[in-house]
Amino acid sequence: QVQLVESGGGLVQAGGSLRLSCAASGRTFSNYAMGWFRQAPGKERQFVAAINWSGYTTYYADSVKGRFTISRDNAKNTVSLRMNSLKPEDTAVYYCAADRHGSVLYSEEYEYEYWGQGTQVTVSS
Repeated sequence: QVQLVESGGGLVQAGGSLRLSCAASGRTFSNYAMGWFRQAPGKERQFVAAINWSGYTTYYADSVKGRFTISRDNAKNTVSLRMNSLKPEDTAVYYCAADRHGSVLYSEEYEYEYWGQGTQVTVSS
């Protein structure tokens, strides 16, 4: 089992920045690829970004490429999502997720075995 707890969400104006964090506990964090997903009201959950076990490989949705940065610290069992140039359409509940296929990055949520409870990000115009 891997337990994931997100933090760092909040209310920010368009053009602003936020940094989300996800703390992991349980099984060896460094074995897992990690992903961030988001779900806006009335919409399906969508992929945002992923990072492999070592942190050397990342993968982003086109909608956030160039604005968001995913990173991880295996010594601290954390994964972060730095979000810059936020837009109102980035408003959603953001979830972190863990995938035991540590070297392969997936955008499909069914590939991820463990999920956090989510943190709300609201971007005002």
